[in-house]
This record gives sequence, C-alpha cells and structure tokens, in this order.
Amino acid sequence: MQKINKNAVLALLTLSSLVFLLFQLYYYRSYLAHKNGAVFSKVRGSQSGQDSTRWHVVRKFLSLISSHNIPVYLIDPLILGLVDKDIEQIRSSSDGPSPECKYFCVPRDFTTFALLDKTWKHEVGLFRTAEKMGFQWLKVLNKDPRLDGMDDLSGTEIPLHYIFKLASHAIHLVVFYERSGNYLWHGPLRLKQHMDRKFVPFRKLHFGRYPGAYEKPELLLVSIDDLKIQIPKNPSSFLEEMTHSRFLECRYREARAFFQLYPDDASVDAVEFRKRAKSLLHLAALTLNNLGVKFWLSSGTCLGWYRQCNVIPYSKDVDLGIFIRDYKADIIPAFQKAGLPLKHKFGKVEDSLELSFQGEDDVKLDIFFFYEEDDHIWNGGTQAKSGKKFKYLFPKFTLCWTEFVELKVHVPCETLQYVEANYGPDWKVPVKTWDWKSSPSNVQYNGVWPVDEWDDVIQIY
Repeated sequence: MQKINKNAVLALLTLSSLVFLLFQLYYYRSYLAHKNGAVFSKVRGSQSGQDSTRWHVVRKFLSLISSHNIPVYLIDPLILGLVDKDIEQIRSSSDGPSPECKYFCVPRDFTTFALLDKTWKHEVGLFRTAEKMGFQWLKVLNKDPRLDGMDDLSGTEIPLHYIFKLASHAIHLVVFYERSGNYLWHGPLRLKQHMDRKFVPFRKLHFGRYPGAYEKPELLLVSIDDLKIQIPKNPSSFLEEMTHSRFLECRYREARAFFQLYPDDASVDAVEFRKRAKSLLHLAALTLNNLGVKFWLSSGTCLGWYRQCNVIPYSKDVDLGIFIRDYKADIIPAFQKAGLPLKHKFGKVEDSLELSFQGEDDVKLDIFFFYEEDDHIWNGGTQAKSGKKFKYLFPKFTLCWTEFVELKVHVPCETLQYVEANYGPDWKVPVKTWDWKSSPSNVQYNGVWPVDEWDDVIQIY
C-alpha cells in the first residue's frame, strides 16, 4: 500500500509540473509576446536565431529612441528595396499582426536610420538608457562645414554618425543637417585614432564613405514586421537619389591661399556682377530643375567654385554643362518664359549644340552640351562669322553635389582633371584676357559647318 501511494504522489507531482510548464508557455506567448512585440512563430521556427536577433535589435532601438522622443526614419537601402516592391500593400495594410518577419529578419550586418539634427537635442540620457538596455555605442564627430568661410575656417565639431551595437547586430544612425541651399547633408564617417576600428565592419556601411546631399524627404508612417516606423514616402526615389548623392565641399583653405596671392576684387562693379550672376544661376537652376534636366557648373563658373569659392568677377557670364542625352526641346521656351531671351543658338542636337541666354545687365547664361565618346567627353564651339567649328576634349567624369552661392548644384567629381583639361596646369593663375578659340588647353579645330546649314546651326538674335 505504501508503494502505491509513492507512485501516486510522483505521478501527481509530474502532472503538476507539466501543467505549470504549460501555463508558463501560455503566459509567455499570450501576454509577454503582446507586451514586448510580435513573435513571428511561423518564421522563427524555420529560421535561425540570428535572423530573429536582427528584428529584436531593431525593436529595442526603436523603443530606445521613442522613450527619448527622437524622430528617426528608415534609410537602409536593402530593406527599403524590399519595402518598395510591396509599397502599395504596406500602405494599405492594417495594424494586425504580421504572419512572418519579411523585412527586418533578412541577413545583414546593419540597419540604417536617419536623424534630422534640428529635431533632437543631444542628450546624455539617451546613451545612459542605451547602456542599460545592453547597447554599446560609438559617436563619430567631425568639423561643421556650415561654419567654414573665407574669414573663418571653423574647428567646431558636430556629431555625424552614431553606432548602437547589441548582440551580433548594429544600428547605424546617420545625422542629417540642413544647409543654406535648402537641402539635407550628412558628413563622412572618419574614425579618430583612439577609436576601435573593429567595433563593427565599418567598410560595409552604406553611408559615410563620402558626404552626401539629399532633398528633404516626405515621410510616411507604416507598419513593417509589426514595427511602427517612418520611411521615405517614395522609397524608389530615395534609393535613386542615394546612388548620386556624393557631395564635395568648397575648398575654403585653398581659396584663402589664392586670395593672399591675388587679392579679391571688392570694387562696386565686381560686387554688383557677382550679385547678378548669383541671381542668374538661381533662376537657371530653378528652370532646369523644373524640367528635370541635370546640369553642372562648367568652364569659368566651375573654375571660380574650385579655385576661389566664388564667381570670377571678370568672367562676365555664367557657364553650365548638360549631357546631350538630357536635352529637351522645352529648354529654350522655358528660359524665355523665365524672362531670359535667347541670344544665340549654335550647332544642332547631333553636333556641337550650345545655347546662350541674355540675363540682366549684359550677364549671359551659356549652356554647353556635352557628347560622350568611348574614352572622352567633348563639347563644341562655333565661330559665327566664319562657320568654323571647335571641339573641347575632357576626360570622362561623374557628377557630385556641392553648395555654391547658397545653391545645391552639380560639379564634376573629378574637378581637378576637368579644370586642368580646360585651363592647363597653370589654372591657379588668373587670366583676364581669354580667347575661347585658342586659350583653352583642350581645344581642337573641328572643321567648318557647310554653308547650306548655316541658317540652322548659326542663329543669332
């Protein structure tokens, strides 16, 4: 009888333990999961723990920044690319639980977010909370280019990047600053000597190799993998912008050295010309941007930006370049509508096209169209009285953003090679007497327009 009682007690204890364990499991799934976030049981049952770790780190980071009222938005190119494919479904989806972890569980080392500097006060409390939540963090500072100028080469440093690491995943928080050209800018990620270069695989970061310039994005609040998050309203446009976002600063230090050798012209005429040239460039940029035509600073205007961070006062015009593939027939009517009459049109779309518009007080806007060959790029020139053609050869180049006269504009990324091609190795020396047919280092004679084409290829107004 005693033996039977022992077995009964053991059986009862075993049953009680099993019931308790089942209750704990039910409690976790039904209460804690709702409290702490989705579980994604279907997906996580078939995926590795590493995949779910990424989602948990993102959730924890969003909880961290939410507790400090810091508005961030997703700019991770891998995740945005996936989101863009399902954007209509995501926009229209309800707030119900997701059946799977489709986006934040994909294999990657980082998840990248953006922070607008003016929306956040740099609070030490954020980092204390981050540490309590288990995050390791790294702050990257560098010079504030907005304070640079001819009179002051600022040494003030500002935060540009934050890295928050938890377990095997990291969050890259990129700080964007508003610049005077009404655009957003982020700085490069440059580690100081004392920093741990093995903290994360920095070379894999999507942002930070170069500074970047972006338009201010319109944001959309969506639910992705059961996480409420802001994203650019048009992910595909943001991703396209990202591929062409590299930014070059004006070289104020070199410009200051230039003006020590060649004092700047501060005369009334020079000041007035620069004012009119700035106004003309702003109007030209507005007109071409409205047409969706990509352009860049060319010739003397590009030289002025690169050499002295300003308009060259004796240049008397504004020079822009456009690839012929971006030509639109609407360009001439658009400039005329903007109050800039056509002064001359030389060449044709197939060969050596250039346009000149009359600005205020004899300040011209010259637009040169560039043609791409296998190993070089060129633009043409035409002498009206003789029909002679000229060709200006440049090494191939790509386009970067810069800020010039409070305007976000393109310049050739390979600016030195571009300037040297046009002005030779002595480009640092001012030359006030310039013959466009013979002075440029890259000019070549290119024949003569047939007389029967003159009415079409040589038009003066």
